[in-house]
Amino acid sequence: MTNGLNPTIQLQPGAEAVLTAVAQQQFLTPQAYRLQLAASHMLLIGGFDELICLNNLNFEPFPYQIKAAHAALRRFRGRGMLCDEVGLGKTIEAGLVIKEYLMRQMAERILILTPPGLVQQWREELVQKFGLHDFVTNSDEPFRAAGDAAWSQFPRVIASIAAARLTSNRDIITSLNYDLVVVDEAHHLKNRSSVTWKFVNDLQKRFILMLTATPIENRLEELYNLITILKPGQLKTPQEFRRQFVVRGDPHSPKNRGLLRELMADVMIRHSRGQVNVKLPPRRAHTVRLALSPSEQRLYQNVSQFVRRTLLEGRDSGARRLTLTVLQREIGSSVTAVAHTLHKLASQPAWKGYKSQLLKLATEADAITDWAKADALLKILQTAGQARVLIFTHFQATLDAVAERLTAANIDFIPYHGGLTIAQKDEAIRRFETEGRVLLSTEAAGEGRNLQFCHIMVNFDLPWNPQRIEQRVGRIHRVGQKKQVEIFNLSAEGTVEDYLLQILDRKLNMFELVIGEMEMILGYLTQEQDFEEMLLEVWLHRADETALEAGVNELGDRLLTARETMRRIQTFDDTLFGEDFTA
Repeated sequence: MTNGLNPTIQLQPGAEAVLTAVAQQQFLTPQAYRLQLAASHMLLIGGFDELICLNNLNFEPFPYQIKAAHAALRRFRGRGMLCDEVGLGKTIEAGLVIKEYLMRQMAERILILTPPGLVQQWREELVQKFGLHDFVTNSDEPFRAAGDAAWSQFPRVIASIAAARLTSNRDIITSLNYDLVVVDEAHHLKNRSSVTWKFVNDLQKRFILMLTATPIENRLEELYNLITILKPGQLKTPQEFRRQFVVRGDPHSPKNRGLLRELMADVMIRHSRGQVNVKLPPRRAHTVRLALSPSEQRLYQNVSQFVRRTLLEGRDSGARRLTLTVLQREIGSSVTAVAHTLHKLASQPAWKGYKSQLLKLATEADAITDWAKADALLKILQTAGQARVLIFTHFQATLDAVAERLTAANIDFIPYHGGLTIAQKDEAIRRFETEGRVLLSTEAAGEGRNLQFCHIMVNFDLPWNPQRIEQRVGRIHRVGQKKQVEIFNLSAEGTVEDYLLQILDRKLNMFELVIGEMEMILGYLTQEQDFEEMLLEVWLHRADETALEAGVNELGDRLLTARETMRRIQTFDDTLFGEDFTA
């Protein structure tokens, strides 16, 4: 070197041997080289005293999350249950374990099993936070196109557990050797005689993680069933477990609680909110009910009638049903969004039989200049003064139309949507934090971005999936938030969104729940059908206003029952674990 410096390079044990072998051309085949490299890689990495993945994340995990992952890897040896209280980030802890195993080349074939409504959420979390882009879901087109061979063809799969356990898939999946299986909402495995329990138990798995905030729901024996999947024999036989740990005649009450907790600590870790000191400022929701203009109201009714009539014909494919559902959501978002889709459908051969109806609706939409929601938004922004405001809308066409209104009103804003590059998204968030006042975003900001420097959020439209709403709220109502969070929900009278808020806000008080509780409530409401589909069914089959009101109330009552179930179970778990159980 010309600068006179003599740098010293220190090699870890094992690295020198590989370099020497390469220099001497000792490898006869590429396979031999790769095997030697893998072996040397293992020498470079010690035990799990430290997590090597921490420098390769797109976020900073909390210390208790690192602790949980560390326990799963080191003490549980990759077979454990993560039981933190709701909202503390069990998915993050599992993601750390997955990332660690992948970086250490200790896992190749990975299967993640979740309830149907969480499949996409898992993928987004792995991509956004962990940079893991090579997971596919069982609903992806390449996966479905591969047929039965997909399960073996794709080494890293996120699947609905309801789909995976189907007879058509079960034999294929259980014949494969998995390095790691992750089961979310593992309390669904509580019954040892159920198809789900038998399916997960039959999986050939080296490592397994089970995630649940409520390992016990009704009786202590459910704990035995879960732990037996992780570590058979840990709690001996069912008879011995009942004799030693269950009060005779009372399946809810434990005895020998200290010994039971010691045995649980070998496979289970749990943090409570009190232990990790997660405290957030309060949040308050404001429902802004507004009346549509006569022309907007007429279009809403006409589009709704078309959607309902076409769906009830019974000739719709899955793709057509999805398109019509989107159309109904768009008319609740903006005239611009629905007009764009109406024109597009009218030009497609698959919708040839509906072309005249679609064009008539599109022409009606094109003629409308009124926009009650946009007027309400401008009033909110005026009231907010110089405070930062996050505006969410689901549709790109709505975002573009709102952008025009904001520009016309001389309100500066920063757009944020899925069409931006990663660098552009990063720059948008930086500007919003340092110099911007308004961030106008699609769902892209609801996925993985932390915006706790903002405390006002406007839901210009509402996803029909409550978990999506919760994700939006979670962007600003999270650790680091210093101010009371204000949430404004725009809702036009008589729309599906209006009925949705009637259920979630006025009946369930969703916006007062802890982040993560909504997900659990939905889990106790149903395991097989998404809430969005349930809402659609109520709206579809009850066109009369009185009947629709009754159907919405029934769905709301089911949610209330699910909430009470969740709270009863949480109390039961607290009795066993207490505040001092962390493992």
